[in-house]
Amino acid sequence: MLRRLMTLTALVLTAGWLAGCASPQYLQPSPERTTTVPSIGQGQAVTVTAVDGRQSEQIGTRSGNAMSTSAITVAAGPLIPKLQDEAERALRDMGFQPTTQATDGRPSLTLTLQRLAYDRQDSRPMLDKARLESVLEARAENGGATYTGTYTSSLSQEFAVSPGLKKHQSMVERVLSDGLNRAFRDPELGRFLSR
Repeated sequence: MLRRLMTLTALVLTAGWLAGCASPQYLQPSPERTTTVPSIGQGQAVTVTAVDGRQSEQIGTRSGNAMSTSAITVAAGPLIPKLQDEAERALRDMGFQPTTQATDGRPSLTLTLQRLAYDRQDSRPMLDKARLESVLEARAENGGATYTGTYTSSLSQEFAVSPGLKKHQSMVERVLSDGLNRAFRDPELGRFLSR
């Protein structure tokens, strides 16, 4: 009796796991810069723009198979305005006046999401591993000169049961937030904009 119950439980868990892996997920992460930034500006206006430089909004699949129907997608429409808001907030905290209006001679900052990827890998027996990576590029222009910084952030996590939408969204938020922290913690970026 106990063996039948264990077998039935295993079948139900497997069926639930397979059903969960078969459907696509559409994530709407809300990344947030949490690190302190250098107070280096003196009220200068800086034109700031966030853009999506990825080749695809699909960041991977939960099954690890590229042809799978279990795609994970992070659309630019909801995400890029959030990155824009965080870039503007960071510049304000640094002592600048962010604006979206471009003017000749005004310093500018373009924050580009170059890469956001989810890769599922085999780990130890009974465990799988998910690896996320984001790459943000900050390109600043000031006085005819250019400064470019590239900030890579990654996160690896093992799991016994495939994560659901909420967990995936949290993981993506963490990796993007870390990328924002790395970008705006860069002392050279602030110094360049304040010249």
